[in-house]
Amino acid sequence: MLRLIHVLFLLGMAGFISCLKEEIPLNRILEMEAITIPAGFPAISHPPGNDFTKERWLLGKSLFFDPALSVDSTISCASCHKPAQAFAANTPTSPGVKGRPGTRNVPSLANVAYYPYFLKEGGVPTLEMQVLVPVAEHNEFDFNLSKIVERLSSHQQYQAMAQAAYGRPLDAFVVTRSISLFERSLLSGESKYDAFIHGKSRVFNELETEGMALFFNPKTNCNSCHGGFLFTNFAFANNGIHAVYDDEGRFRLTGRQDDLHLFKTPSLRNVGLTAPYMHDGSIATLEDVISHYNAGGKKHWQQSTLVRPLGLTYHEQKALVAFLRTLDDAVFLSNPLFHK
Repeated sequence: MLRLIHVLFLLGMAGFISCLKEEIPLNRILEMEAITIPAGFPAISHPPGNDFTKERWLLGKSLFFDPALSVDSTISCASCHKPAQAFAANTPTSPGVKGRPGTRNVPSLANVAYYPYFLKEGGVPTLEMQVLVPVAEHNEFDFNLSKIVERLSSHQQYQAMAQAAYGRPLDAFVVTRSISLFERSLLSGESKYDAFIHGKSRVFNELETEGMALFFNPKTNCNSCHGGFLFTNFAFANNGIHAVYDDEGRFRLTGRQDDLHLFKTPSLRNVGLTAPYMHDGSIATLEDVISHYNAGGKKHWQQSTLVRPLGLTYHEQKALVAFLRTLDDAVFLSNPLFHK
């Protein structure tokens, strides 16, 4: 049974939401569409003290789009996690404050409510903690959470929203909890593939149908890593995109030699919208991704044994790409709740 997260707010909150879309009228009672748990997705588990409320969601959204969280007030969370790109980015890496170069490809935030850990080495266990990472990172926000709170302490709207949301002044707890709560609402499960498997539509064309059969076939074994409703097993692996790596991967977290150059397997949902690909954004297109796997990788010493020459024809490679594009979710991209 679908669960609805109702995002409703009254005219009395109009003073709190000037950061939201300007075209939303403030002279009447407002009712925004509900956010629905997609069919086949489990219920969201909210941590203690951070259950969903409309007030917390509104505050988190405002902070997510606010560049005041960076040291020079030039970039926000949404600067890298762009709603139009399924909350990812369309460049290999994304610059931080003062144009400092990013170090890794920006992952999509779609469905992070279900992730067991965060970052490509899996070193952060909760979304609340993950919020702190870009804030402190020199090449991202280069700031400090206590200084963010100090900067925003005189912001009357934020203070009122914090009291309405958590019953306390704006502080580090409020900032991290509200942003993470907003991010948990970024659910994407209404793609062409979802409509197909849940019997809502039978619109797969011949090429897409062939690609789906290949994806779940032992010939390719794609679903051995990209399985489940999120199309990832969250395991750490090396997929042989380079013979030599600059990034140490999971080794940065564990210091274990057998974790060197291993990276978390990403979700394939909205994969057609989140180019370029891999941890460093080094592969430009989906076609190039399939070509890489078909060739069997670059034979790195840590390369997974699952990455092997596939012997796919050009037509079969096209079919796989066609299927992967059915995982794109136009409903998610156009949802006005998730845009500034």
